Amino acid sequence: MIPHITGEIRERIHRVAANSGADVVITEIGGTVGDIESLPFLEAIREFRGDVGRNDLAYVHVTLLPFIGTSGELKTKPTQHSVKELRSIGIQPDVLVCRSDRAISEDLKAKIGGFCGVPKRAVIPALDADSIYAVPITLEQEGLCREVLDLLGLTDHDSDMARWAEMVAKLRNPGPSVKVALVGKYVQLNDAYLSVVEALRHACIELGAGLDLHWICAEQIEERGADALLRGMDAVVVPGGFGNRGVDGKVAAIRWAREQRVPFLGLCLGMQCAVIEWARNQAGLNGATSAELNADTEHPVIHLLPEQQDVVDLGGTMRLGVYPCRVAPGTLAHRLYGEEVVYERHRHRYEFNNAYRNLFLESGYEISGTSPDGRLVELIELKNHPFFTACQYHPEFLSRPSRPHPLFRGLIEAAQQRLPSSPLEVTGALASGSRS
Repeated sequence: MIPHITGEIRERIHRVAANSGADVVITEIGGTVGDIESLPFLEAIREFRGDVGRNDLAYVHVTLLPFIGTSGELKTKPTQHSVKELRSIGIQPDVLVCRSDRAISEDLKAKIGGFCGVPKRAVIPALDADSIYAVPITLEQEGLCREVLDLLGLTDHDSDMARWAEMVAKLRNPGPSVKVALVGKYVQLNDAYLSVVEALRHACIELGAGLDLHWICAEQIEERGADALLRGMDAVVVPGGFGNRGVDGKVAAIRWAREQRVPFLGLCLGMQCAVIEWARNQAGLNGATSAELNADTEHPVIHLLPEQQDVVDLGGTMRLGVYPCRVAPGTLAHRLYGEEVVYERHRHRYEFNNAYRNLFLESGYEISGTSPDGRLVELIELKNHPFFTACQYHPEFLSRPSRPHPLFRGLIEAAQQRLPSSPLEVTGALASGSRS
């Protein structure tokens, strides 16, 4: 292992602390203790204590207490071995957060603390919960915050978890459910779209709606038709991805949402598919597609920028990270965001082909967001539709449980308006999505 790698990891943590102005920075080392992938990161945080001093860092180790049915008891051996592995590389955990599917007795806490070298009060149960968003409330009740503050020498205060508790209560007691179709090609691996699903859930929590999510395979749409799989849906989401597989199914789903006037949100490749759908079915550009999918197409409505043409390394043409987007006043996007410039995360190579921009605008669509210089298309929407918008970026990455992303919030609001007894007004509901 090259020594400067651990130095770079430590520098990243220092940079977060310097730029955020936060009192406490939480850094997660993922994976399992003992895995080769995590070794440089564990070594980095071992060295980090030397950077900041013993009283300015607390090691919190999350571990598992499995229940063995045949013996009828929780076993502490995995926790003991995990702590032994950490000690062998010079890290002594200060707090143990113990995952379990049942209550941990006081005697068991004392046993774990004794074998692992932590006080009994620093053995914090983390019982299985009905929702991940209920876990912070449980950890607060078990005293995790109090223990960490004591280790860091910070003053303890009464926590105000009222808003968080209200959010969890909404999650557990939702209103009428909206049926949302997630049309992708990785639907067998649900984690592939985890951020999108959570962003939908955030919006539903905020609006008091239940989420009835339907995983729709884009390739099955190609075989059976969009109406057979999407009939009855209140909203359609087409997320990102790469490659040609399933694209025609996504295009068919978007056409169905447009013609049936069902709320639609496209993300990254989902936006590009919306442009392809427009080109084929409304602009009469037969065979139109993305140059990524067919380099020989006569109508590359999605293509590389001229300065990207000679770059063969994929990383050289990838637009990654946060970029500004200028939102056009008077558009649906502007009403949702409530701001003229927003910053969103990107991960793509191909862009909207500006050679088709005028034709696109003349056909009833609107370009509601661009790069600050107006050159790159970031957001599109369809006029005279209840909710039809798509973006080149990934808004799901900026959604939070208590602060849903405006685009997802707007989609769920529009979906609620399709419910039989929706109390929402069309004009007012979509105008309340400020990000502040």
